[in-house]
Amino acid sequence: MDHALDAPPVDRELLDFAVRLAGRAGQMSAQGFFRDDWHSSLKEDGTEVTEIDVAVEELIRNELSKQAPDDGIYGEECGSTSGSSGRRWIIDPINGTTYFTHRVPLFSNDLAFEDEYGPAIGVINMPLSRQMVAAARGLGCWVLPGSTPDLRSGRRARLTERTALGGARTLMHNPAGWPEELLCGLHRRVLLLPSTGMIVAVVTGRADAGIIAGPPMGYEDVAPMPVIITEAGGRVTDLNGAPVLEGDMSVLVTNGRLHDGFLELVQGLPHSRDYRALDDGD
Repeated sequence: MDHALDAPPVDRELLDFAVRLAGRAGQMSAQGFFRDDWHSSLKEDGTEVTEIDVAVEELIRNELSKQAPDDGIYGEECGSTSGSSGRRWIIDPINGTTYFTHRVPLFSNDLAFEDEYGPAIGVINMPLSRQMVAAARGLGCWVLPGSTPDLRSGRRARLTERTALGGARTLMHNPAGWPEELLCGLHRRVLLLPSTGMIVAVVTGRADAGIIAGPPMGYEDVAPMPVIITEAGGRVTDLNGAPVLEGDMSVLVTNGRLHDGFLELVQGLPHSRDYRALDDGD
């Protein structure tokens, strides 16, 4: 289950806490971004990690241990911590570590919370553009500006009202990993653009849709999406139309009006590139 619309709303104070926590994570990661005394290394799965990733996750874990000691935690860098409440927090301390290590200011701090009804809170903070989106079940989706985001200074998310698939502004994440069939199929109908923060762009009306294909995302990458997009009035699934948290870890996010058209357009197309085809034997 991705987002239970008939479940009770989340406590507003819990959303405030999540916003403050993601804001602190953003301040720490932004400070680290401009330092030059940290190093990156490769994890077993081949992805990068830095000392800042770990420090940010530890900051969040420490605060959760004080404020929600009975809740479980899953973090990209430090794994799982069991809880007794049946609730869980999901942490991606720096989503886009490759951007971070290459000094590209497009990374985010992602935080999600799940309760007995499913996804309950989602926060995506882009500290260097000073913009956060935060949502909670039953409380709506909010766009929060500034280096210290606060719900009191936020505005409601606003999606586009576009209904025509042709020419729809569509952000693409990780196109180097996309198969030719998917790229060409979409390129013929929609306006493909590089992603500069897909979820933020869609809920602020700067894009009509976004697609993540290629190598599968991690659960922590997609965990904030269902509540953010649904509370904003849009729709998110994988590219097969399955609930995004239960699918193949590809992502299709739209303003809702375009979703079925996109699913029809990509139906039957592969989602990931076969890198073996690039091997020329040298």
